[in-house]
Amino acid sequence: MTTLAAVILAGGRSSRMGHDKALISLGAETLIERTCRVAIACANAVYVVTPWGDRYRPLVPASVQFIVEPPDLGETCQGPLVALVQALTWFRDRPEDTPEWVLVLACDMPNLTVVALGTWRTELDTIPLPYLAYLPQRQHRWEPLCGFYRTAALGSLQQYAIASSTRSLQGWLNQNLVQPIPAVDDALLANLNTPTELQQWQRATKP
Repeated sequence: MTTLAAVILAGGRSSRMGHDKALISLGAETLIERTCRVAIACANAVYVVTPWGDRYRPLVPASVQFIVEPPDLGETCQGPLVALVQALTWFRDRPEDTPEWVLVLACDMPNLTVVALGTWRTELDTIPLPYLAYLPQRQHRWEPLCGFYRTAALGSLQQYAIASSTRSLQGWLNQNLVQPIPAVDDALLANLNTPTELQQWQRATKP
């Protein structure tokens, strides 16, 4: 089976939520705990990309590793494209740990399931080059923070990050070959960016 590492992005400021989204309680666990748990079941290794490793380390299993990134201070916003480049560079510099694919996950998606991610993983062997990513779509846009990227995409991502003023991961995807994941339920891709979205999710999942 294709080798796969999961990369969980937890470096944003959570400014719209007003507090750290990764620490939102889902009842028995926080969002970062749940995301790590699901990722561990689907990948050979799991990494969290964040400036705040000390904040999350007590919450996640010891097998989860951290890739330290500079904090997002607003004036010099890093964003997910830069975080992905940093993660892929980390793998490149450690050839013994370099997987063929990385599963990139935002830390704020409470509906992710082991079944869905595991099914998608089994399909990676069928994705031919030169496709560099395997992602779901929602409302005719790629869902860049819930899908798979070849580690071989690093060079293209670096060039785009240098050339683009926006450093938009969506922009990079629109310029490259991406295989869509078929028939994905939009509910699976729900994320929690604001207190209103959190309240809506809590109401929808209340027994």
